[in-house]
Amino acid sequence: MKNNSWGEIHLSVHYIRLLRIINADSRQNGSEQTLSEMKISYKRIAMQQYKLKRGFKPEIDRIYSAMQECFPTEISRNGDHIETSYGAMSKITVWIENKMLFVDTVSDVTVKDDETILQTNKAYREFLLKATGYTAKERLKNAKKEVGEE
Repeated sequence: MKNNSWGEIHLSVHYIRLLRIINADSRQNGSEQTLSEMKISYKRIAMQQYKLKRGFKPEIDRIYSAMQECFPTEISRNGDHIETSYGAMSKITVWIENKMLFVDTVSDVTVKDDETILQTNKAYREFLLKATGYTAKERLKNAKKEVGEE
């Protein structure tokens, strides 16, 4: 699916959740606030799917190892799903389905430190490279090919 207004390509965005809005002050003073006075704490969640390069087996243990290398935080397994959080991402969920890698992320927009954001992006790109075998440029090329825009 292509979003013309942003010029971005989103593969297999199965759902987009509404922004989770936290009313930071209402717990303390019990008053109601307008939407503009509330603090937005999480970005939308978008699920992406990635094809695996030849020779990169669709095995959850291999993906788990790649996550351990790229995200030096606690990683949990829940059946076929692997979850962690790292830097500017409050939640990263990964699983294999039909020989494809699925990644579901939630960005924590309260993180404002540029260094943390850049480090998170670098670790995420490194994880996708180790998990899929494709560089960011190759993933973009595959995405364009999927939507018929070569």
